[in-house]
Amino acid sequence: MNLTTNAKYLRRNMTDAERKLWYYLRGHRFLGYKFKRQKPIGRYIVDFVCLEKALIIEIDGGQHLEQRHKDDERDHYFQRRGFQTLRFWNHDVLRETETVLEHIRHALQSRAATMPQPPPKSGRRLRSAMAKNPGFNTEEPWL
Repeated sequence: MNLTTNAKYLRRNMTDAERKLWYYLRGHRFLGYKFKRQKPIGRYIVDFVCLEKALIIEIDGGQHLEQRHKDDERDHYFQRRGFQTLRFWNHDVLRETETVLEHIRHALQSRAATMPQPPPKSGRRLRSAMAKNPGFNTEEPWL
């Protein structure tokens, strides 16, 4: 099964914890940020990701106790690509939802303070930015 097919399958068959967290993250509900679920990134599929802030959220079940080295490898892979990974246990998402959401909120706000802001894409703000900075590059790749 390829990554895209597997991601579609995982979207249709979310765990209870994933379903509960998705309720809060979907549709720009959480602080106005867009999250995607079961998103292929490189050679992996992540549970949730906010691409704008390069924040990955993984929900771990009991099997992750035995595969900690694989999770560490994944986390390092994403870290080298500029992502921060937050990991939560299924039972924490189900029983301590507010605490989990507070950790996510804190991570988003921390990343908001440290990540470069993309240049304006059009209109008056673009012309203004170009006038203030003649070297302004509208083709700069921003994540």
